[in-house]
Amino acid sequence: MSQFQFHFPTIAKCGAGLADQAGALLKPYVDGTLLVVTDQGLIDAGILAGFFASLEQAGIDYQLFSAVEANPSTDVLDAAVALLKERNCTAVIGVGGGSSIDTAKGVAAMATNPGNILDYEGYDKLTLPPLPIFAIPTTSGTGSECTASTVFTNKRTLFKTVIVSPRLFPRLAILDPALTLKLPAAITAATGMDALTHAIESYVSRQANPISQAMALQAIRMIAGSLEKTYFVGTDMAAREQMLLGSFLAGVAFSQSKLGNVHAISHTFGGVFNIPHGIANAALLPYVIKFNLPACPERFRDIAIALGADVTGLGVAQAAARTVDAVVALNQAIGIPATIRELGVDLEFLPQMVSDSMRSGNVLVNPRLTTARDVERLITDAYHGNL
Repeated sequence: MSQFQFHFPTIAKCGAGLADQAGALLKPYVDGTLLVVTDQGLIDAGILAGFFASLEQAGIDYQLFSAVEANPSTDVLDAAVALLKERNCTAVIGVGGGSSIDTAKGVAAMATNPGNILDYEGYDKLTLPPLPIFAIPTTSGTGSECTASTVFTNKRTLFKTVIVSPRLFPRLAILDPALTLKLPAAITAATGMDALTHAIESYVSRQANPISQAMALQAIRMIAGSLEKTYFVGTDMAAREQMLLGSFLAGVAFSQSKLGNVHAISHTFGGVFNIPHGIANAALLPYVIKFNLPACPERFRDIAIALGADVTGLGVAQAAARTVDAVVALNQAIGIPATIRELGVDLEFLPQMVSDSMRSGNVLVNPRLTTARDVERLITDAYHGNL
């Protein structure tokens, strides 16, 4: 076993109804004014009423920034930082999906670090500690509440820039499945497949370790066992809880291992075409799994079993291939398109997509050695449905 490090400083509090107690849970950590970063849709839907009431009951002074967008850009980040500085906020909480939590992380970082968030692309480049960061996810997918990364789109180049630093781990994450009960089925599908992709890519990553792999495999079991129920029966609290915890475990796993080719490529789809991240991941996942099968068939056999596939009597390679079948079937069941063409990907942008994908550090930890030509073939296969 090679040397590895496992670092996870986030405190996680889990349970239905905890969002309504958030004020009391946050009170020991907040000294001053809290900036709440979220999106207006959650507020309009009344999902966060209990959360805001708890802040008032706890006597926490807060300011609200609710202009978060999908695939957040540096423009939105700049506006949030300006509000934070104008109101002298001393801590930041992201409440919502990955875009809200990622924006909160970026705000906290740029409140104390000079320059532009894009200056910190890559790993461990933040020079000063951010303001305290907290997170409450309202989807079961991104895992941003428990990772050391944040992602922003450069509107000029359409490149999704990934910033990774141990300083970006939230201090406290509150996991309340009740907040996910009203998720539309399409968002349940997209975020759930995002979480499943995290778990699968983490398990086979070259940088995986026994601790991250244990979490990733358990995440696969939990997500595979509950995603369809949350999609078809959205109000099932037990299934929602399994999805939220599975997403969290997958996030912890990939915070240690990084990811792989799916994320390297899907980030370009979000940047260039503004395709929702989870849908892009889901559509790409079967093609990347098939490409990676020869590199680690034993690990994909483990994944096939965790997905619920019957591999009785099969050899390692045959059992591993069942992973592709299981993911395709799950995508079909929850309405995920079979090709990226159906998502709006245009092969006219193929050179940029290949170049941007190869720029990702996730390619380096993908289990199978990957060249630019391989990425080009993966994209074209996923476009034409050549599985």
